[in-house]
Amino acid sequence: MGKVSKNSRTDRGLNSGGKDHVKLVISEKNEKGGYVFKEIMVHKDKVDEVLKAQSQS
Repeated sequence: MGKVSKNSRTDRGLNSGGKDHVKLVISEKNEKGGYVFKEIMVHKDKVDEVLKAQSQS
């Protein structure tokens, strides 16, 4: 078996699932006329549902 560098690229990140979530930044107008930004982390399959719920409220 040959020597493997600790810096070599491996398949460590293949099954991590870290890219299944996205960050949504939603702007809402407050009473004073300014804007408030909300940051929400959601699963990428649920983005449409969250945006529809935010637009109705």
